[in-house]
Amino acid sequence: MSSKIHVAVLLGGWSSEREVSLASGKACSGALERAGYRVSQLDPSRDIASELKKLSPDVVFNALHGTWGEDGTVQSILETLLIPYTHSGVLASALAMNKAVARSLFEKHGVPVAEGMLVSREEAARRHVIQPPYVIKPNSGGSSVGVFIVTKDDEFPPAELLSIDWSLGEDVLVEAFVPGRELACAVIGNTALGIIDIVPADGFYDYKAKYAPGGSNHILPANIKPNIYLHIQKLALEAHKSLGCRGVSRADFRFDDGPDGSGELVCLEVNTQPGMTQTSLVPELAAHAGYSFERLVSWMVEDASCRR
Repeated sequence: MSSKIHVAVLLGGWSSEREVSLASGKACSGALERAGYRVSQLDPSRDIASELKKLSPDVVFNALHGTWGEDGTVQSILETLLIPYTHSGVLASALAMNKAVARSLFEKHGVPVAEGMLVSREEAARRHVIQPPYVIKPNSGGSSVGVFIVTKDDEFPPAELLSIDWSLGEDVLVEAFVPGRELACAVIGNTALGIIDIVPADGFYDYKAKYAPGGSNHILPANIKPNIYLHIQKLALEAHKSLGCRGVSRADFRFDDGPDGSGELVCLEVNTQPGMTQTSLVPELAAHAGYSFERLVSWMVEDASCRR
């Protein structure tokens, strides 16, 4: 049956995460072809509606990352064209992409978050708006692009915030830095998968650690107490549901469980278009749960729909 289904894989685009999207899209295209689908790759222009009408796919596999491809914009175009598509719908995509709004929804649904506030990048650059150590991140964006960790030794916030080349939005989220482990849990449909412990080779889990071979070590399943493991899975599923996500998502956490740790556990964000590269977490988590890469992307195509 899959051999009759024409899947258009959207990849690339023009956000700051273009290179990651290209890698995700190419990996997914190859897996879908191996699974027997007819696959077309589309690196869309702003005339994506005309391009999709010309391709006339049965399903769109959305492998775009970042602004426009992940924030509900392309999803609304696909809804208008009545083309079934993967991942979350218009509203959930927009909510998840706005970190400040997502935080407020998490809190309302009992998902813990770090102390934080939304401020203009000018204000964040002018003074310490909360006591260091803290993290500054664009309110909309992903792949750790434009993320800074401000330590107690930093007299001033990062000057890069005032760069004339800054293109990551005028609002930034400032959150208290929670030391400890970087954990991630994927959700497929209504099922939380395992939990992975990410140990960056150097520094924090930044763009290089996420996508460069050898950039981080992954411990799966994470070596944490069974009750904490189950609790994080429940929080990942609750965060997924609180935003109205569909298909596949990934929730990221920090857990301060060191010898002198506070035991604090917080959800950093939910990614509605998680990376699907060779070093990405969701394919690894899915494989641990018994999903081959081909089965994972096939499930996503089978799950595709409009009105998500």
